[in-house]
Amino acid sequence: MASSTRALVDQVVSDLDRVLSDDALAGLSDAERVEVLQAAGAALRRIEAVVVETVASGDAVDFPHSSGCRTPNELLQRTLLTDVRGASRVEKVVGLARRDMNLVSGDRLPARWPALREAMLDGAIGVAGMLAATDPIEKVAHRISVDDRLDADICLARAARGIRPDPEAGPDAEVQGPPPTLDELKLLAETLAALLDPDGDEPGDEPARRRCITIGAMRDGLRSIKGYLTPEVAAQLELILDAVNNPKGDGPPMPGVVFTTGDVGADGGADGDGGGGDNAAEEDPFNSDPRNVIDGRTAAQKRHDALAAALGIAARHKEMPTLGGAAPTLVVTVDVNDLATGSGRASVSGAWGQVPLGVAAHVGCSGTVQRVLMDEGRIIGITTTDRVFTVHQRRAIVARDKECLIPGCHVPASWCEIHHVTEHARGGPTHTDNGVPLCWWHHRSLGTSGWEIRMDDGVPQVRGPRWWDPDQRWHTPRLSASSPGARRTPHGARPAPAPSLFAHAG
Repeated sequence: MASSTRALVDQVVSDLDRVLSDDALAGLSDAERVEVLQAAGAALRRIEAVVVETVASGDAVDFPHSSGCRTPNELLQRTLLTDVRGASRVEKVVGLARRDMNLVSGDRLPARWPALREAMLDGAIGVAGMLAATDPIEKVAHRISVDDRLDADICLARAARGIRPDPEAGPDAEVQGPPPTLDELKLLAETLAALLDPDGDEPGDEPARRRCITIGAMRDGLRSIKGYLTPEVAAQLELILDAVNNPKGDGPPMPGVVFTTGDVGADGGADGDGGGGDNAAEEDPFNSDPRNVIDGRTAAQKRHDALAAALGIAARHKEMPTLGGAAPTLVVTVDVNDLATGSGRASVSGAWGQVPLGVAAHVGCSGTVQRVLMDEGRIIGITTTDRVFTVHQRRAIVARDKECLIPGCHVPASWCEIHHVTEHARGGPTHTDNGVPLCWWHHRSLGTSGWEIRMDDGVPQVRGPRWWDPDQRWHTPRLSASSPGARRTPHGARPAPAPSLFAHAG
């Protein structure tokens, strides 16, 4: 039976090959082209019906697994050579047309939409038509009776076949007309849904059911995120984003970071004793941004970066559920030679496609590097280098620096990632004397932003781009004078003549 069914489908394919051979379509007249399109549409709808019925008549779980696929969607992608969206549409129609088995009698039960299923098998509608007819009713199905849904099924199936009422011939008379377009079929379904459910949703009912988040495929180096949030979840997210982007909003002032020059004055002491008056920060051009050039991100970009920071905090939180006994871990794969030369690409777990090498360096700077040695595809060795700042080290660095080290950025240090000033790959230790807090964005962009960081006897120093400081001096951060316990640059402290370290993520 299976071989004969396959032979029939193969014959259809063979006939279509004959249609496509020898430029037979090129010599058609316009009228003939319309006829061919109509016939091809009928063939296409029946092919889709074959696909749907083939999947719907098999076991929903065992069929994909026996074929070596995890899900029906994967099976459809591989057999039909379609994308996720195309497979999802077919899978949805399969659920509408599936006839489950009666466990007692062994007979097939009716489909959820029996009349429309028959219309699909007859070639009146395809996958798109089935979805157009059923989607509006399915949205209100939980508020209407089964009988109402089945009546709508019959009405929509007759409409899909082109059967319409003929008021001129009598109240019950019908006439066969041209089939409707999908938009017309969907409009009829929406009208039926409104008639069957005139009151609509109870307040707050529909939004709760429509809640969803979808992460799209990789496109142009980015992945889209779409969906709907319930009002309280959206409000919570907005509060988190506002807290990250505007940490100095309401409430008492937090200890801020200002900068004193780290260069040596004529008297051998550091220029600026770090004392500063109450208005030191306002008068110091290095601690203000009158030109709005310190942070040129758009509001949308800042929200993205705040969400990235929040996800990083959540991932390392002690109450976050574990995966295989470990906290949720972002895995970045990169060739060690590419990482050393700064060329090539990297890949991220869960992402489709490749990402810039800087992503690997950024993730590796604040994470653990595990080296997997491979020889012609075989794993021949695994080594792990622990380069993650401990909880105690993070607390000490947070207590020392208070905020993201980049001027103008006031993200609290407790929300920041800890950056290795001297790269771990170049011998930099995972030590408080080599760690500084950087927010997600400034950590990621450090290699290209023009900001430089070095350590002077365990004290961080910052040197900015020429537009920020034309003299290109090193500046030592300290707490603002209004903060209790403000750190001051020790008098006479001379920065170590270490070469400028153009630190970057990694």
